[in-house]
Amino acid sequence: MGARALVTPPFVGESPALSDRDLQRVVKLVYERAGINLHDGKRELITARLQKRLRTLHIESFGAYLDLLTQDKTGGEMTLFLDALATNHTSFFREPQHFDLLRSRIAPELAAKPGRAPTDIWCAACSTGEEPYTLAMTLAEALPNGADGFRMLASDLSTKALAAARSATYKMERVKDIPLDVLRRHFERGMGAQEGLARVVPGLRRNIEFAQLNLIEIGDLGRSFDVIFCRNVMIYFDLHVQQRVVSMLERHLRPNGYMFISHSESLNGVSHGLRWIAPAVYQRRLA
Repeated sequence: MGARALVTPPFVGESPALSDRDLQRVVKLVYERAGINLHDGKRELITARLQKRLRTLHIESFGAYLDLLTQDKTGGEMTLFLDALATNHTSFFREPQHFDLLRSRIAPELAAKPGRAPTDIWCAACSTGEEPYTLAMTLAEALPNGADGFRMLASDLSTKALAAARSATYKMERVKDIPLDVLRRHFERGMGAQEGLARVVPGLRRNIEFAQLNLIEIGDLGRSFDVIFCRNVMIYFDLHVQQRVVSMLERHLRPNGYMFISHSESLNGVSHGLRWIAPAVYQRRLA
């Protein structure tokens, strides 16, 4: 039976309130399915975002919606539920020191290894695409083979964020801080109906594969990477989930490969075999 066959009569009256019981049900579901630790301080955000789903489905209460969510065997509504609660704050060249290090040290090192082209990179929390496209611009300019010198997997939990990333299209205000020469090389300016928009050029897009992946559900992707970026996602995990995710990422990192986390994150308390290279940058030791 599809999710829509389970809905209650059309929503009427005032917006429903999120009870303590329903809040705890939401917190539990999000933790179990995505490893994300929400808390009572997120009540207002949770209420506002989920009320949109209630209105769309014409459901009168959070309790009824959560019942629908747990009864929907297709998993479709769970995807939309997690999409609604996902935080997708990002920007081009965020924490620029990491891209400077990638350009000046890591890319030349990888390019110098015989038989190791193209470079394999995983952007493990790609959000709406600004980070993987920044990585692509950086590598295209740092590797001898340009955009043909790398292959990238860009993944995220949110299908909505991935749709935006795949479109590779951004409002001009989103790209205004990119240096003008870089912007001209790697973006097409929209004309006519696309006025006010900029799109990443096909030469950068073609070597990026986008995929919906849940970091806490990954066992083995069947491939390994020279570089993994997993930034600004572990801040939402408790230590137990951080350990699980870091161990998984480390398994997918080639010997001497590099892993980047955010400057606001730490691996303190997490067991791993990585060595510190620079702030929020680690390298896997040789086996």
